[in-house]
Amino acid sequence: MMQPQYDVTVIGAGVVGLSAAIALQNRGLTVLVLDREGPAAGASAGNAGAFAFTDILPLASPGILRKAPKWLLDPLGPLTVRPSYAMRILPWMYRFWRACSPARVAQSTAAQTALMDLSRSELEPFLAASGTMPMLRKNGNLQVYESEAEFQASLPGWEIRARHGIEFRHMDATEMAGIQPGIAPRFIKGTFTPGWFSIDDPRIYTLALADHFRSLGGEIERAEVTSLRPVEGGVEIDGNRRASHVVLAAGAFSHRVARSLGEKIPLETERGYNTTLPPGALDLRTQITFGGHGFVVTNLSTGIRVGGAVELGGLDLPPNFKRSDAMLAKAKTFLPALRTEGGVKWMGFRPSLPDSLPVIGRARATPRVIYAFGHGHLGKTQSTGTARLVADLVTGRAPAIDLTPFSPQRF
Repeated sequence: MMQPQYDVTVIGAGVVGLSAAIALQNRGLTVLVLDREGPAAGASAGNAGAFAFTDILPLASPGILRKAPKWLLDPLGPLTVRPSYAMRILPWMYRFWRACSPARVAQSTAAQTALMDLSRSELEPFLAASGTMPMLRKNGNLQVYESEAEFQASLPGWEIRARHGIEFRHMDATEMAGIQPGIAPRFIKGTFTPGWFSIDDPRIYTLALADHFRSLGGEIERAEVTSLRPVEGGVEIDGNRRASHVVLAAGAFSHRVARSLGEKIPLETERGYNTTLPPGALDLRTQITFGGHGFVVTNLSTGIRVGGAVELGGLDLPPNFKRSDAMLAKAKTFLPALRTEGGVKWMGFRPSLPDSLPVIGRARATPRVIYAFGHGHLGKTQSTGTARLVADLVTGRAPAIDLTPFSPQRF
């Protein structure tokens, strides 16, 4: 029987996997990271760069159910399902619908808030220890509204945030212009959240985590893991490796590996699109969220990124970059000074579970496999909190928060 070479093997070199790997190293464990493409190859590279700690409301909610029919009629709108994928996703959509009940939303919001609070408390110590603190930005987020009705519809969500201690300010158009000049006059009101942080560039940040991990003695190998098997004293990986513990943090591909342990986790893929314009394409002073249109405009060190929206279409269908074009055209209308030439388009897979919560916990088949995936569009936001929880589980400490809502066996 082959002996474990490492205390822990982490499957996935995105921001969640690498953050967990570093947290495990900090507990004195030896760690190997395996990834099918290498560090920062997936959603960790192309996201909007936000640490969205104020985003505590689940995507699965009555408000989304009200908006979804209108959105689904627009193939380039904020939410769409590829016709060729519609039948395959019906079971997931049914679970999503069930998660939209008021009682389930309240439970998910409480759980999301606990994970957000933990992640925020862990963030700056983690950045300081990994040498990435200079990348942190604290420029806030401005959510804008096109009508009084849209603004009024947002207020219940802000009331929930207020009860959880989240700071925000509602503004009229004049006040918004003081934070971000140049927004089209069609947007008559906005809400500014100063506690919305961001990073210089998510790909550069994730690659810096990989470098820090290596500097602590960690190794990263390119390998596509397909199966795990419990064995005495550890876990066998694809029949040719062994580790004392395995952390499965492979993003949108995680459920395929979990199936080898007999676990069926209803993970789907929010296919996100964006265009990154050259630096200086806009004098952007804060991230702007166009919630009614499902996208954001954010300022990175590498350019202005316009992206978001949700396309439910799985892992195998080709990208539809008309969605990137549609968002960019809208952004130009909403921000007339935006220069839209020279952009680079991108599509990535956000791993999404129907109740908007990730799975963080032990596999049913063996306590030596820890799941840490399914964060949707909040992977980077919740990466440091998830890393703390993974390290707690592997080392036998009591988790920092109640993990019952995140149980892999909740479905």
